[in-house]
Amino acid sequence: QVHLVESGGGLVQAGGSLTLSCIASGRTISSFTTGWFRQGPGKERKYVALISRSGLNTYYGDFVKGRFTISRDNAKNTVYLRMNSLKPEDTAVYYCAGNGGAGSQSPADYDYWGQGTQVTVSS
Repeated sequence: QVHLVESGGGLVQAGGSLTLSCIASGRTISSFTTGWFRQGPGKERKYVALISRSGLNTYYGDFVKGRFTISRDNAKNTVYLRMNSLKPEDTAVYYCAGNGGAGSQSPADYDYWGQGTQVTVSS
């Protein structure tokens, strides 16, 4: 059974930075595509970024616009999301998720989910 645990969220001022971590147990994280999603209050869960199983390919949602970077440390079985130039509209619960198949922007295609970590950006 795969468990994903996110950490690193918190309160930050607009323009600030945070790095989220997603550590996996039960399976090698490089054996599945890992995605980050976010869900604001009253909103649908939205794709943020993903990293392929090989780790060679990364993809981002259009709204990221160069502000976020997804990366992976295989030795630590961890995927990161570095977020720079944060805006109040980035406020949401951020989730990491695992997909045993090909990369996808649809939450429905992901098999494993963490519990989420809250990111709050103040103006």
